[in-house]
Amino acid sequence: MKIKILSLSKNKDFKSLLSGKKITNKYLTIFFKKLSGKNNKKLNISFVTQKKIGNAVKRNKIKRRLRSIMNEALKKMNLNLNYSYLLISKKKIIDDEFHSIKETVFNDFGKIK
Repeated sequence: MKIKILSLSKNKDFKSLLSGKKITNKYLTIFFKKLSGKNNKKLNISFVTQKKIGNAVKRNKIKRRLRSIMNEALKKMNLNLNYSYLLISKKKIIDDEFHSIKETVFNDFGKIK
């Protein structure tokens, strides 16, 4: 069964996630928390890229890469669907290769239980 990725849309969800647990690496900061009223059969995740990182083309490239990584993670890893996730990218993510970013993100999501 294919698990669908849903994006967070409400401001209160973002604020609630920012008060949850976090994991930081050189590419991302991952916030995660259990949100009430969310569907546990779908992955609730949002990708945030700040304006100071680059122009719209670069920011969208980062989001496409992260979405692709998360689709692979859903297939290969056992992600906890009870949590909602917020991924905030850092400037270093533009310069590095896709493979190293993917490896780092997989390691961090492996720590979340």
